[in-house]
Amino acid sequence: MMPDFATTPSRRDLLHSLGGIAATGLGLPRLVSAQDTASASGPVPYQRFPRMVHEYYVAKVRSIEKRALERKAALTSKAEAEAYIAEVREKIGKAFAPMPTKKTPLNARVTGVIERDTYTVEKVIFESRPKFFVTANLYLPKDRSRGKVPGVVGSCGHSNNGKCAEAYQSFAQGLARLGTACLIFDPIGQGERSQYVDPAGKLLIKGTTTEHNHAGNQMELVGEFLGSWRAWDGIRALDYLLSRPEIDARHVGITGNSGGGTLSTWLIGLERRWTMGAPACFISTWRRNLENELPQDNEQCPPRSLAYGLDHDDYLAAMAPKPIIILAQSRDFFDVRGAEETYGRLRHLYQLLGSEENLRLHIGPDEHGYSQANREAMYRFFNSLTGASDAAAEPELVIEEDKTLQCTNSGQVVLDPGSKTVFAFTRSKAERLKKAREAAPLSADKLRDAVRETLKLPPREAGEAPDYRILRAYGPTRGYPKERWIHYAVSTEPGIHAVCTVLFDASHVSRLPTAPEGGGKVVLWIAEKSSDAELRDDPTLSELASTQEPGTLLVTCDIRGVGESLPVTAGNQPDSYYGSDYFYASFANMLGKPYLGGKTHDVLRVIDLLASHGWKEIHIAAKGRATLPAGFTALLDDRVARVTLNDRLDSWHSLATEEHYQWPLSHMLFGVLRTWDLPDVWKSLESKMA
Repeated sequence: MMPDFATTPSRRDLLHSLGGIAATGLGLPRLVSAQDTASASGPVPYQRFPRMVHEYYVAKVRSIEKRALERKAALTSKAEAEAYIAEVREKIGKAFAPMPTKKTPLNARVTGVIERDTYTVEKVIFESRPKFFVTANLYLPKDRSRGKVPGVVGSCGHSNNGKCAEAYQSFAQGLARLGTACLIFDPIGQGERSQYVDPAGKLLIKGTTTEHNHAGNQMELVGEFLGSWRAWDGIRALDYLLSRPEIDARHVGITGNSGGGTLSTWLIGLERRWTMGAPACFISTWRRNLENELPQDNEQCPPRSLAYGLDHDDYLAAMAPKPIIILAQSRDFFDVRGAEETYGRLRHLYQLLGSEENLRLHIGPDEHGYSQANREAMYRFFNSLTGASDAAAEPELVIEEDKTLQCTNSGQVVLDPGSKTVFAFTRSKAERLKKAREAAPLSADKLRDAVRETLKLPPREAGEAPDYRILRAYGPTRGYPKERWIHYAVSTEPGIHAVCTVLFDASHVSRLPTAPEGGGKVVLWIAEKSSDAELRDDPTLSELASTQEPGTLLVTCDIRGVGESLPVTAGNQPDSYYGSDYFYASFANMLGKPYLGGKTHDVLRVIDLLASHGWKEIHIAAKGRATLPAGFTALLDDRVARVTLNDRLDSWHSLATEEHYQWPLSHMLFGVLRTWDLPDVWKSLESKMA
């Protein structure tokens, strides 16, 4: 029987976290009506479900969080806490797979030394993987009269100049002045490690988050996660730090801010050699980030993390009961409530382990950033563990110019002879996977099974038609191919509607029409961006409407995230590199349920509805991005007799082997190229192609 410890602070914190979910509820999205009005630029597009996709994912994440918190609250002993930590470590390993199975030589070299009053800065280049160079600065205290010194690996946030940014120079230098060595390294795509440069060193992709997503989204096709690559850089940085005879292996820590706080969190979860940790300006909860419409980089969204029930606190729990301080800011865009909730969850775990004193939370007074107040909190915490210094304040610092700290002459290590970019590794793996697929091609049945498995389609009951809403019919004012139409909101799964527009010659229709005796034909157009716009402007759709046989039903469909349910969230710029389309694709991947799989499921459920009304012969048509869910449906459903796919993507292999590509994460599948590619699908549909 569970002991009564509801009055302890950690229990209250856990129940507060649970109460936060109960207070907000699990309500489904409401149907929002739009006015059918005209303007100088044409009719206003319909958008009845602008928050549907968002609330769908919020409900999913709340449900996962609720179950996870109930599980954590039920832990009542040290043995149960230790078993939970072991389980968390195993899940983190799965979420970050694949990681390298062996460590290759670092081949580290020092390219220069900067002498300062109380410390030196060594300019270090090492190889985290063969020919994948990492540029770093080792800040080393000069006073080593007491023997070896503690060491810290420093992880940078999203600064264009990486380790040279003032905030990151500051904490590295501050540690060194207070008696602790710090190895701070440039992340992929920052500082001296930009991955897309011309021969003169000019950046071809500007903006660190843009570069991270460009590299990371592409990597997912071959089953790689950019966060794992960045974590491996951090693990190899620790290897180098511990190779130095000046470093006391009994005291090695990890700290970083923002994107560096992310990496610190992942490294705490993955690496057992740390003795202390201080992640800054990242820790919150997945639910807070999602509810607050806060997109994050590809490397900040581990695939399958939510599917395994992992939240931010779990990555830190993997290090328990070792000392950790969570550094937050009261005015950060990372919700400080999430940091408080994470602290409460961890506090319960640390209590059970008998090490509550090893866990701290510091909330600074500032906006997002590794400000002096938070740096000083980190110094005090680390020094209390290592005894490196008694100082309570940050020493006076001297900020160096970028060029002074750079390890390379050119300013970009990819320009060094033999250097490989992350794209080169992605392309090489894609080529290996293609050879393997060609050596063992899939049969038609196995291809269908592979497509279903990769898409992670929701379950469907055979012969069970979905429910639908009838949205009032409108008159001939929008320039559609026929004068009359009506909208049906088809419930494809709880909280999700695919909105179909059905065109008629009749003046009024209510329920979805039944096919004539013997079955009927349907042209089902899957909209790329908006049924409303494409019914008025798309030439292929106009031709299909004008050339259809008498009695053929014309239906267009806005699947999730398109047209009627185009999200107005995450800055209301759905196609930007950080917009809602990317935002929900990243959460879908963390849930282990690809966004593209959900879109395909919508089409399949619409066909289920049409079939339940006697429509037996489906001609499915689409263009651009919509050709993927349309094509997968045609492959998986024999009721699709004909297919028209314009401007389709030839292959995902082409995306994985082109340095610059255009397709979004929402239309990619993690690890798909390990088993199949789009040419397999297109070839299988040749007999149906119109």
